[in-house]
Amino acid sequence: MRNYAALLLLALAAPAWAAEVRMTVEQLKSFIQSSARLGHTDKQVADYLRNVKVTQRLDAGVIEDLQTAGTGSRTLDALRKLSAESRSLPAPPPPPPKPVVVQIPPPDSLEQGRVLEQASEYARGYSAKLPNFICTQVTRRYVDPSGLEFWQSQDVIVSKLSFFEQKEDYKVVLVNNRPVNTNMHSLGGTTTTGEFGTMLKDLFDPATAATFGWERWATLRGRRAYVFSYRVPKERSKYTITYERTQTTTPGYTGLVYIDRDTMAIMRVTQDVLETPPGFPINQVRNVLDYDPIEIAGQKFVLPLKASTISRAGKTMFKNDTEFRMYNRFGTETTITFTPDPLSEDQVPAEPKP
Repeated sequence: MRNYAALLLLALAAPAWAAEVRMTVEQLKSFIQSSARLGHTDKQVADYLRNVKVTQRLDAGVIEDLQTAGTGSRTLDALRKLSAESRSLPAPPPPPPKPVVVQIPPPDSLEQGRVLEQASEYARGYSAKLPNFICTQVTRRYVDPSGLEFWQSQDVIVSKLSFFEQKEDYKVVLVNNRPVNTNMHSLGGTTTTGEFGTMLKDLFDPATAATFGWERWATLRGRRAYVFSYRVPKERSKYTITYERTQTTTPGYTGLVYIDRDTMAIMRVTQDVLETPPGFPINQVRNVLDYDPIEIAGQKFVLPLKASTISRAGKTMFKNDTEFRMYNRFGTETTITFTPDPLSEDQVPAEPKP
């Protein structure tokens, strides 16, 4: 099986960004706060707000709270302009009450060691236990030339994915609901491979010697999970990033692994690249891979549900949301004529609950 890799082909034309963007007050606040975390300049944020229209009344109290949090003067001026323009709009609804979180004590060191040992055994044998199957892979690709995480749709790619004798094969059948007969690499843009076991195998490979530490408890799709953090230095990494098929690097990475408390199955893995070499075009990559029990021919297997990749090249950002749908046993004749609707936030939460 191929090494888990992100193949980044970024020769894309940036779309025009003069189009009006509409936001609720809560979305506006989240945008300002996210921009601060990402290190965007006061001027960048203020310039972007010129194309924003709020759909609710923006009260002075919200602006004062953002000012107290350290929002820059240019951004504040843009917010005051939005406030004046929104005086006749309805007020936003009150925020929902914050959930009461009951802290659960962490497992002791013996239990942590047992869980990691079982997870390691699970990961190393994962691919060998999978059946031969086919499924529909839907990849929604987005681009953001502003670098502010406001995504514009690039395309929707539907592929027929075959998994036979632990090897993956992809055949693109629809692009934006138009029939095609090609492969992902021929389309250009950002692609990933390795969701069916390579990522897990490499992480728990003794040669990788990843360091693990207790992070927290979480609830993922209604089930309690152990959450461990991990770190893999570049010296022992097998994760590769390729740019335009001409430059390749193998960086270290860190992330979280979610292990079902009852079944010891690995249900989510996150992966953040630690650092790329100076001068390498890609300076940020984040992967999130979710698994879920899926029935094939009357038997349930834990299989990929959704993979999300966010990458940055300079200021420009790219995002792939890839869903795995309609699993069937290998050899089943299927004809794909439509693009399934995206999975909901309930099915694949962006952030699991405590």
